[in-house]
Amino acid sequence: MTDLTVTPVSGRADTTAFIRLPYAVYRDDPHWVAPLERERRAFLDPGRNPFHDNGTVQLFLARRSGKVVGRIAAVVDPRFTERHDPKCGHFGLFECADDPEAAAALFDTAAGWLGERGLTRMLGPLSLSTNDECGVLVDGFGGPPTMLMPHNPPYYPGLLTRCGFTKAKDLLSWRIPMPADGEPPAAVRRVAERALAAPDVVVRPLDPGRFDADLAAVKDIYNDAWAENYAAVPMTDREFEHTVQQLKPIIRPELLQIVEVGGDPAAFTLWLPDTNQALAAAHGRLTTFGLPVGLVRVTRAARRIDRTRAVTSGIKKEHRNRGLAAAMFAQAQRAAFRLGYTESELSWILEDNRDANRYAKAVGGQLFRTHRLYERSAG
Repeated sequence: MTDLTVTPVSGRADTTAFIRLPYAVYRDDPHWVAPLERERRAFLDPGRNPFHDNGTVQLFLARRSGKVVGRIAAVVDPRFTERHDPKCGHFGLFECADDPEAAAALFDTAAGWLGERGLTRMLGPLSLSTNDECGVLVDGFGGPPTMLMPHNPPYYPGLLTRCGFTKAKDLLSWRIPMPADGEPPAAVRRVAERALAAPDVVVRPLDPGRFDADLAAVKDIYNDAWAENYAAVPMTDREFEHTVQQLKPIIRPELLQIVEVGGDPAAFTLWLPDTNQALAAAHGRLTTFGLPVGLVRVTRAARRIDRTRAVTSGIKKEHRNRGLAAAMFAQAQRAAFRLGYTESELSWILEDNRDANRYAKAVGGQLFRTHRLYERSAG
């Protein structure tokens, strides 16, 4: 093989190479949806992505005879080490040609960087935490990814196992065709009706007139509900505000359902239009030579979005086992039906989250995609 080097990303040219490598990796993949380059540049910028307020990220590029063939991020998240494992770091943003030597060099370099910081275990891909994209696609390659879900070539799982990684956890995606009448199955409706029969329980959509207050309540529920989830870390105020600003243009108030118990927010579910159905038309750029070519394409394609993704949900611990999930999901599904969507995706759900997976089956969900988190030693 020709000479191979792995070096830290340094400067704008390296950052651009890091961002644009996927265009080579996915050149022949009809399902890949190119992210917007300006969004990726902001994501990697410590001055614009509040993850960097707490976490430390080092990017690396692999080159063979001067040509970029792979990339990786090594990540230390103090919130994760404090909450889950003081000796565990992450890797993420991994992309690579079908080149086992380059993949091994990238993983070894990331592991070495983590080891220099006293970490002995490496988990990923987390790009850059469970609040972002997670996992390697290992099953369900037959279509384009849904928004904010990873996509990768089928050879990636083999690269990881050859490099000493083993399964840590699977993340499941369920596809739910919209019923002809927009109604959930009778058994789910009965659970929802029992929950709503309690005089102190109300399910309502996001109130645009009190957008900030409603979203603040969502953050509190999210951090409470996800506190004990596998690998989860709480979102800081800055991270949450940053995420809201990114999602605000596509949030449909009817698809963010909030449950109140005794007037206090207790649960929520957020469904979003699958913007990947429109984003594919931009080919990664909203402008070309200063002209809004991509923006025009995206605007036209957005009219054809017919799928939603249930991006995140949460129920405060003290309000579980009351049927609140059925109540709020039923309302979200009815709203999606009224808005003209023909199917929804529940993703991702931890493989051992028995209640959530049971609910996905109960509403007619079809398990159609699996992503996997991997682990190996570092240092």
